[in-house]
Amino acid sequence: MKNILEGLKVNISNKIYIKDPETSELGKNIIENSILLINEIGFDNFTFKKLGERIGSNESSIYRYFENKHKLLLYLSSWYWGWLEFKIVLSTNSITNPKEKLVKALEIVTEEPSEDKNHPHINKMILSNIVICEFSKSYLTKEVDDENKEGYFLIYKRVINRIVEMVKEVNPEYPTPKSLISTVIEGSLHQHFLKNHFKTITDCNDKTTPNEFFTALVIKQIS
Repeated sequence: MKNILEGLKVNISNKIYIKDPETSELGKNIIENSILLINEIGFDNFTFKKLGERIGSNESSIYRYFENKHKLLLYLSSWYWGWLEFKIVLSTNSITNPKEKLVKALEIVTEEPSEDKNHPHINKMILSNIVICEFSKSYLTKEVDDENKEGYFLIYKRVINRIVEMVKEVNPEYPTPKSLISTVIEGSLHQHFLKNHFKTITDCNDKTTPNEFFTALVIKQIS
């Protein structure tokens, strides 16, 4: 799987960016350092001016790739969900048992990712932390309906619906698989946040992971 992941190209809607950052060294530099800078100072404090200073480039050069920082956040989150989708497809393709396939998919979307050497300009662990802390800011906007129509959230929704189909394979009679899985994925991000910041209001910790909690929840719910 490692060799396949090395060649992964996440197909993100070209409406999100002006110029594909994966097509140039500057673009990759923008992605690499935007991840690091957002993680350091938070998305609210992040600006293209600060990013330009960090990479030693004019602010205007960043605007040649992204219209604004909201579109950059959409790009980063889309890349993250696309990476998880690719892992789900590869990891479950050879699993024939429906329940085992579902458990594996749940593991991928609820676990804390480990770093790998694929796509060295994208730190997966830091990007995961950004998604945990900042992803909701990409859709809790007045423009969400228009952006949804433009396909900005297509990859995220596709990840959910892939796992929904796995739930249906395990139990075709379960009445609310979409609500269940969308709750699990959003809830996993929230539990990871609580585990890191509000430890007194979650049971998730180093011994009880969000993956264990949500897998047990889903299996019990659909059985």
